[in-house]
Amino acid sequence: MTIAIDIGNTDVVVGFYDQEWKHIFRVPSNLEMETAEYEKRLRDFLLEENVPVPTVRQVVLSSVVPDLTPVILEVFDQFYEGEIKVVDGELLQQLSLGNIDPYELGSDLAANAVGTFDRFQQSAIVVDFGTALTFTSVNDKGEILGVAIAPGVRTAMKSLSSNTARLPEIPLEIPSKVLGNNTVEALQAGIMQGYVGMVRHMVEQMKLEMGETPKVIATGGLSFIFEPLHDLFDEMDVNLTLEGLRVILNKLK
Repeated sequence: MTIAIDIGNTDVVVGFYDQEWKHIFRVPSNLEMETAEYEKRLRDFLLEENVPVPTVRQVVLSSVVPDLTPVILEVFDQFYEGEIKVVDGELLQQLSLGNIDPYELGSDLAANAVGTFDRFQQSAIVVDFGTALTFTSVNDKGEILGVAIAPGVRTAMKSLSSNTARLPEIPLEIPSKVLGNNTVEALQAGIMQGYVGMVRHMVEQMKLEMGETPKVIATGGLSFIFEPLHDLFDEMDVNLTLEGLRVILNKLK
């Protein structure tokens, strides 16, 4: 069994792979949470899901929250005696990712790119609906051509509601129209429908700059909310980052 750990700005996601992704553990990324609490939550999950921990053969970790990395590593040291592979700039240098600086590229974006190319074996665009909304382009050699980053939709909503007086928190729902008749509808129209337009525009522009006909894959927990965009995607895979980490680990053997 392979364990892949993705430490993001919003959540720590842990996937357990045995021929397929069978168990997914998710916990908020909280720098104030003690190691013991992370370990307790993980042990409770393993018990409830009946995950056979003794069968773990390899563990790989990606993190965009450096201060949380040692905490999670300490947690998994309790379950795994071998070396935990941390995907960082030094490790990414060993892969053929093109001219992009591996020390500036987020390890999660690298995993998205590697996982996508492994699946399609052709040029592709990965749209990741996470804390940030990211667009990663890959050519037909598996090299990363470039990345675009925008605030994620939840980030945008929280920023607007927390910095503007009298604006409520907004449900993450796509409104049926762009002319809102109340504050919530107006915010949903501007943000949710606005993101639909932004994603379509960005994908079209990336295709033009790439000069190819790439596959387009969506990932991230919020990808399924944007139903008006589903026709844009050749595939949707919420576990793409985990799969990319697994592929990276196998490439480095």
